[in-house]
Amino acid sequence: MRSVFREDHEMFRQMARRFIENEITPHLHDWEKQGIVPKDIWLKAGEVGLLCSCVPEDFGGAGGDYGHSAIMVEELARANATAIGFTTHSEIVANYLVAYGNTEQKEKWLSKMVTGEVIGVIAMSEPGVGSDLRSMRMSARREGDEYVISGQKTFITNGGNADLVVAACKLDPNSRDLTLICVETDRKGFSKGRLLDKIGLKGQDTAELFFDDVRVPVDNRLGEENKGFNYLFHQLAWERLIIAIRAAQCIETLLEETIEYTRDRRAFGKAIFDYQNTRFKLAEVKAKATMLRAFVDNCIAKVLTDDLSAEEAAMAKLVGSELQGELLDELLQLHGGYGFMTEYKVSRAWVDARVARIYGGTSEIMKEIIARSL
Repeated sequence: MRSVFREDHEMFRQMARRFIENEITPHLHDWEKQGIVPKDIWLKAGEVGLLCSCVPEDFGGAGGDYGHSAIMVEELARANATAIGFTTHSEIVANYLVAYGNTEQKEKWLSKMVTGEVIGVIAMSEPGVGSDLRSMRMSARREGDEYVISGQKTFITNGGNADLVVAACKLDPNSRDLTLICVETDRKGFSKGRLLDKIGLKGQDTAELFFDDVRVPVDNRLGEENKGFNYLFHQLAWERLIIAIRAAQCIETLLEETIEYTRDRRAFGKAIFDYQNTRFKLAEVKAKATMLRAFVDNCIAKVLTDDLSAEEAAMAKLVGSELQGELLDELLQLHGGYGFMTEYKVSRAWVDARVARIYGGTSEIMKEIIARSL
């Protein structure tokens, strides 16, 4: 047991691993073909308490902490089930409601998110905006006790299944200030676009969302007006650490599988593992994976005490995502032609990992954040 985790964390790990092995892994290939995960798997996960670990008991949750969250991220990564949108729903959207929602909003939405009845998304990205969130164009004008929302969002994880959208908007189009507003997807004027065809994370329903004068009550605003960017910035450290946690676990899992593969696979009369080049490649991956694990676990320990800085999270995300791409490429190469076949986990993980250097802030943005602390 790693020192960053307690006994209750590890008990949660065993429950999560059993659920993933029984309910998710056997269906991943089919879900990747469909491009979406059926809603009933959300209900099953909610029934056994695997969604929204950090939601307080007062609002239907288990009252867990980021340690439970980290374990769920790791177990999905272990199974190469990153495409399952539980993380965005449980560790991002739910956290916004816990941190900035009022009692009425928490009672209205959190309990149903815990059970999987309501699937939540965060809508920030817009066509042509990229990493400059303050340049987004989606507007929300106030008319009496309502906001009227117009605009478009893209690259939205869980967009196809979404029931509740936490949307970043501008009350003043000439301002760079943002406001977060919760939008139920059954409201008039709201529509979902096509599921986007991606090179990886095929089972994840990533979609465009359209807001055509969607009216929502002012009570749906999350937190204060024009404070949305501050809210987003505060949550980004944890969101970026999630990507690093996922990367560290993915590398470790694929290293174990590649060691086993090279011991079994033979070429020119002996196991591939017996060639010095193979052992040296595996040794290098092991050394780098161990260094990454040490840093990521240190960051997990800090997030548990609310001491993780934006710079540390950026470093973890930068190094984790870059190493994930580099080391999975080496591990795929050791599989030879079989590494190019989708029946092998390393091929799917290699493709899925590419987006880690883009979402949550590109590697270039991470370098800029780190540079500010020099």
